[in-house]
Amino acid sequence: MQFSKYHALGNDYLVLPSSHSDRALAPDEIRKICQAHTGVGADGILWTTIQPETRHFAVRIFNPDGSEAEMSGNGVRIFARYLWDSGYINDEPVEILTLSGPSKAAVEFHGGSVSLTLSKPSFSSADIPLEGPTREVIEEEIRAGDREYRFTGVTVGNPHCVIVLPEISAEEARSSGPILERDPRFPARTNVQFVQVIDRTRIRLEIWERGAGYTLSSGTSSAAAAAAVHRLGLAGPSLTVDMPGGSLSATIESDGDVSIAGPIVKICQGTLSAEFLLH
Repeated sequence: MQFSKYHALGNDYLVLPSSHSDRALAPDEIRKICQAHTGVGADGILWTTIQPETRHFAVRIFNPDGSEAEMSGNGVRIFARYLWDSGYINDEPVEILTLSGPSKAAVEFHGGSVSLTLSKPSFSSADIPLEGPTREVIEEEIRAGDREYRFTGVTVGNPHCVIVLPEISAEEARSSGPILERDPRFPARTNVQFVQVIDRTRIRLEIWERGAGYTLSSGTSSAAAAAAVHRLGLAGPSLTVDMPGGSLSATIESDGDVSIAGPIVKICQGTLSAEFLLH
């Protein structure tokens, strides 16, 4: 089974064409492949369907714990770069289908950057989803151990819990993130962003990603955080999002859609051995 490995600001994925098999990978196989020391090591697997004759490009996104995600901004951007590298697309925008629906990506600057337009952000508890009566989830209380937070819930195709703080740290993301991810009010679990607003054009993130843990960067986290701080009146529609792995741009478009753009780097290609897969 051949694979290609890419990273988006340190958020790394393996691209596996589904033509290798008539079934998707099992959760134990995903966990095995994503292991850093005994496998290839990755933040996730992109199980792709490529039908160039009909321009049908689809991707299923698997987390390293074996669970499946509805959407990954970085994952879809990586898949677009893979399609470009493989000669399936040129510089024109391409529609890529995910579990959360279609998104439009474009490879720019000779492969140096990939932009992506995601689903229109929703703050409705019914869409996120979040337990309780249907409402806009704006600065509600949530607790992680002895720490109380106020969070804004948002979905851009997958669920997010956005917490704005005066100061943020990797340590807090690692300690509070796993508790918040599994808060019982989020029936599908949630991604968690700790956000520091630098000014109206720049924010900083520390991220705990559902099914993956502490993450150096995240495309949907960037989009969700940008949408949340804009909705709260803390920032304008165009933002630079700084993360431990680097920076993305995020824009709330005039029609309400949110788009992100940033670099993608190809790391390597390889072949998973039969010995590895069978043991």
